[in-house]
Amino acid sequence: MLDTLLKSFIHDGALAIRGPTGKLHCAGCTEADAPVIVQIRDAATLRRIARRPGLAAGEAYMAGGLTIERGTLYDFLAVATRNLHNLARRRTWLDRVQPKNPRPAARRNVAHHYDLSGELYRLFLNEDRQYSCAYFTQPGMSLDDAQIAKKRHLAAKLLLEPGQRVLDIGSGWGGLALTLAEDHGVEVLGVTLSREQLQESRKRTSRRGLDRRVTFAPLDYRDVQGKFDRIVSVGMFEHVGPAHYEKFFETIARLLEDKGVAVLHTIGRTDGPRAGNAWIEKYIFPGGAIPALSQIVTAIERSGLFITDIEVLRLHYAETLREWSKRFAANRDKVRDLYNERFCRMWEFYLAGAEAGFREGQLVVYQVQLAKDRAVVPQTRDYITHFERAHAAHARIAAE
Repeated sequence: MLDTLLKSFIHDGALAIRGPTGKLHCAGCTEADAPVIVQIRDAATLRRIARRPGLAAGEAYMAGGLTIERGTLYDFLAVATRNLHNLARRRTWLDRVQPKNPRPAARRNVAHHYDLSGELYRLFLNEDRQYSCAYFTQPGMSLDDAQIAKKRHLAAKLLLEPGQRVLDIGSGWGGLALTLAEDHGVEVLGVTLSREQLQESRKRTSRRGLDRRVTFAPLDYRDVQGKFDRIVSVGMFEHVGPAHYEKFFETIARLLEDKGVAVLHTIGRTDGPRAGNAWIEKYIFPGGAIPALSQIVTAIERSGLFITDIEVLRLHYAETLREWSKRFAANRDKVRDLYNERFCRMWEFYLAGAEAGFREGQLVVYQVQLAKDRAVVPQTRDYITHFERAHAAHARIAAE
């Protein structure tokens, strides 16, 4: 079974698997030069992986039925990711079910991931708790500096002016909303379905004396009312679900002022609409779905909004995830004290697999700028660079 599985799967790179009997099975290598050796503990685990690899491999790692004998977990997931297209024909109908997120399901799905202990996220995120792709503008940049650069990049694309009213859809722990209010003099409404994120965001707002300019509310994006000069959404669209893409952009069109600008920052696929990863959807992001650009654009076109800019961030999230993995590993004992060994192995698999998806697979980040009026955004992209340089210089002077 292992020989057949490996030969049908590994066409790019090399992988060796030691089966339950102790025999080593190799693809693209020999035992002497195998860069990665994976050990499968028992025949039952092997059968489950052969039947549904996209789900069972992660489950086996969580349970200790799959271990890494040589190389690292990332090394294994990197070669697996490069060869995922060879498993397409093996997907079952269960792997193709597209999640839907009506309001009650959306709240449950958000709670599953974002209402974990706040201490967990403090242990591996940066100081501002930015849980989305950072923006590495130069080699050797720290994670904190790259997250500041990400917020500055978004602010540039929003064309912010003091006094504007901004909506932050999926506001996380409040870092972006607070930065926009402090640095750019705008008023912000942040909406989230996470109880933990809402409480922390409100605490941070009070500590920084921004209660008059920043408000956080436990609202579904579909229930927001009013008009906004600017709308931003970072790392939330992945939780919307294909069935609701049109409603999402219809909502932005309804809430955006006629001269307004919106920016969407989302993980996306480069290989067209595809079913998601069964393990991720079951254990990490229930109800989640990674959109293809074609799906995003089609939904925007039906909303009546103009696409005024699209940028593709290719390896930035891979670098972000590598930093998160390092921090998680450094604090693994503390995470185990919060939860247990199985939880640690689950999150190790999640972070390493996500990095492999961006570094070796079909995942990128799309930043899509939108407007109702095609003339409200400058005709060239120079304004982004000018804005970023000016605000970076101002921040350096303030720090001195």
